[in-house]
Amino acid sequence: MPPSAAKPPDGLGLAVAAEALFLANLLVAPGLAFLVIAWMRLRYPHAPPLARCHIDQAFFVSLWGGILLVAASGAVLALGGLAWQWTWVIVILYFTTIHSTLILFGALGLAKAMAGKPYVFPLVGPRCE
Repeated sequence: MPPSAAKPPDGLGLAVAAEALFLANLLVAPGLAFLVIAWMRLRYPHAPPLARCHIDQAFFVSLWGGILLVAASGAVLALGGLAWQWTWVIVILYFTTIHSTLILFGALGLAKAMAGKPYVFPLVGPRCE
């Protein structure tokens, strides 16, 4: 049987959707895409292992991203507010490091999902079964 005729792994569509929503949460629809990821996590508790892995990764890493965003914003406001000259330096550093890194790893996760392979985000991603 040629490789192109091989049956895709179970849960491939859900895995790709979860990773695409993770990127959407970071790039185009923050909050709204996260709500859909949370709904997917509740809706498919017994999804195939590939889908479960990617749904959990998208959910928990989105939580981490939100926590980092709130912590960075809170730190800037606590240190000096919007009038402080270092505010924009910190904001730009946050987006060029943390946010961009999450986008890069999200794209990697989407590529792995499209290939039908599990993916665990470095440092913050939960283990897959």
